[in-house]
Amino acid sequence: MLTYGYKFKKGEIIVAIKKMGVLGAGTMGAGIAQVGAQSGLQVVLVDIEQKYVDKALAGMMKNWEKSVTKGKITDQDKASYLQNIKLSTNNNDFKDCDLVIEVVVENLDVKKKVFKELNEICAPNTVIASNTSGFSITEIGAASGRPDRVVGMHFFNPVPVMKLVELIPGVETSQETVELAIEACKIIGKTAIKANEAPGFIVNRILVPYLNDAAHTYQEGVASVEEIDEAMKLGANMPIGPLALCDLIGIDVLLMVIEYFYKEFGDPKFRPSQALKQKVRAGHLGVKTGRGFYDYSKS
Repeated sequence: MLTYGYKFKKGEIIVAIKKMGVLGAGTMGAGIAQVGAQSGLQVVLVDIEQKYVDKALAGMMKNWEKSVTKGKITDQDKASYLQNIKLSTNNNDFKDCDLVIEVVVENLDVKKKVFKELNEICAPNTVIASNTSGFSITEIGAASGRPDRVVGMHFFNPVPVMKLVELIPGVETSQETVELAIEACKIIGKTAIKANEAPGFIVNRILVPYLNDAAHTYQEGVASVEEIDEAMKLGANMPIGPLALCDLIGIDVLLMVIEYFYKEFGDPKFRPSQALKQKVRAGHLGVKTGRGFYDYSKS
């Protein structure tokens, strides 16, 4: 097993990161667990039902098998990665983790409840991180009972490919907690960029208004869905059109973030597009439901 640590001014290793917990086995949680296992960490992946963690592991195995076929890793590598992962439906299995990353539904009340529970389970020195894409780390930390050991670690999809992790301290987050989070990012091969706490942090603070404006443009009849996306791909060299990206993210998730921005900033420029609201009301949430701005049921 690999052992890692981080040093402070006296050169003393205070904490060794050996075991990482991931709460939530969806696409993001599975990706975080995968890169952790690949980096030599012991990983505990927890979700509310066994079928979710089983599905996550199946996805990881598929990715590793592809890498074996392409000659990027060996069968022995794949076997060692598998040994590094423990699947569970019990949050108590986080009790001896050095770092636990929360990757549950993007709902502030749910996250606050989860952090309070994790505080009661985890050891006093355990750092608890949230993968929230924009909520207040200070508010989540205050609800946890250990605000000094809470930090934001916002990963990007797909986690095994995307190198960035936005690192967001709350008002009471300690420097030791920040240093551990930075070291964890180094271990799993990610680049940590520190952001001051603000709605959306860096990437979503810039990206979400762009997507909302694209939905407004469609709503106002300026151009069709296809024309808007093609214009941004050809005119701005974007790899994917904004409305297709809305579908990929999930229109319900996107709308929730925009509404949070509107509430927090109180600025009319963050007014949510009616087109997004209508899609959510119709249950057309994007790729995950088979229909959003585009129809995926026929593909």
